[in-house]
Amino acid sequence: MGNVVNARGLSCPQPVILTLNEIKKVKKGEIIITVDTDTAKENVSRVAKAQGWQVADVQEKDDGYRITIKK
Repeated sequence: MGNVVNARGLSCPQPVILTLNEIKKVKKGEIIITVDTDTAKENVSRVAKAQGWQVADVQEKDDGYRITIKK
């Protein structure tokens, strides 16, 4: 499993900031981000794509979403 960012319970822009920090840290590979709102899911996906990462998978869970990004 890749690096994991737990952004559940955080309001935007915090999930985006945590995701950007992890992207800068790992440069490439796989990152899994967990969020609990539709807005956070959309914003995290958008910023990942803007940074050149592919949104490989989005799974809806009981407590939110699990977003997998890869580069």
